[in-house]
Amino acid sequence: MIKIRLTKQFDFEAAHALEGYEGKCRDIHGHSYHLDVTVIGNVNIESGELDGSMVMDFKFLKSIVKNNIIDIFDHQLILSKKSRFIHLIKENERTMIVDYVPTCENILIDIVKRLQYKLPKGIELFHVFLRETPRSYAEWNSEDNK
Repeated sequence: MIKIRLTKQFDFEAAHALEGYEGKCRDIHGHSYHLDVTVIGNVNIESGELDGSMVMDFKFLKSIVKNNIIDIFDHQLILSKKSRFIHLIKENERTMIVDYVPTCENILIDIVKRLQYKLPKGIELFHVFLRETPRSYAEWNSEDNK
């Protein structure tokens, strides 16, 4: 058995406001987020069969991320339940109220929590990368969180 990492890339659009922040980001603004999800699992090169020759089907990984992340976050206005903009939920059906300040780091943690237990047996979440702007991103690694 050989450990192999698989990565699938995704993009979604979302807006947020950072309550308590003193700069421009305290107001509602949006990003074109880029998400990389990396899983790790075993491959048995000697099996001679398709079963065991893949960590998992990329199509299945795509489905897990689409159903549990993209369909939830895409084109949402993400607000803390303490946000001064909370009244907008009446005006905007695509508002997501969260228990945290929706920084890139906290959105990443939310994504990791939503994915960790959705993977098949024997497949682990290894690395998740969330790019908020072309030069700004946050990363989560399983090795850092053991």
